[in-house]
Amino acid sequence: MTTSFPQTYKADLLKAIETIDMEKVNQAIEILVRARDEGRRIFVCGNGGSASTASHFVCDMVKGASFNRSTRFRIMALTDSLPTITAYSNDVGYECVFVEQLKNFAEPGDVLMAISGSGNSPNVLRAVEYANSIGCRTIALSGRDGGKLGPLAQLNIQVSNPHMGRIEDGHMAVMHMICYYFMDVEKCAG
Repeated sequence: MTTSFPQTYKADLLKAIETIDMEKVNQAIEILVRARDEGRRIFVCGNGGSASTASHFVCDMVKGASFNRSTRFRIMALTDSLPTITAYSNDVGYECVFVEQLKNFAEPGDVLMAISGSGNSPNVLRAVEYANSIGCRTIALSGRDGGKLGPLAQLNIQVSNPHMGRIEDGHMAVMHMICYYFMDVEKCAG
């Protein structure tokens, strides 16, 4: 019997996950611990599937990693205000939908997590450029060769695979590694 597509996808996904640098995931956790402990804001953005990943991650951090804790995460997905996104898209341009929100809320020492499978989304790149310019810490979740986003961010967690589905799967795995650190490890240690 020939190998089924799901078996092939699973094998290729496992190879994609193996490309993730676990030390960089640990560094992202350290950045988020510091941001939480200093009362800094954390912003997350991305397009399409990456927007869904941003929203999912923020939900996990707001509830799972913060509920019943004395110190909580001040985190928001820049993808979640559809009226704001559509107003800027319609009236100004889609490339500014995230950076303009950062101009309202971000301060030096805050954190921006930018997600882009291609690493070349103009609105994500502009957000990272602005965050870097005002002294925010920037974390990228990129795919393929990292695109322009990888070298632009201060920390790049890359899924080195050409397939967008496997890149997005890898990004979600990284997000769960991060948020479940707070839910499983810190909860047990505390």
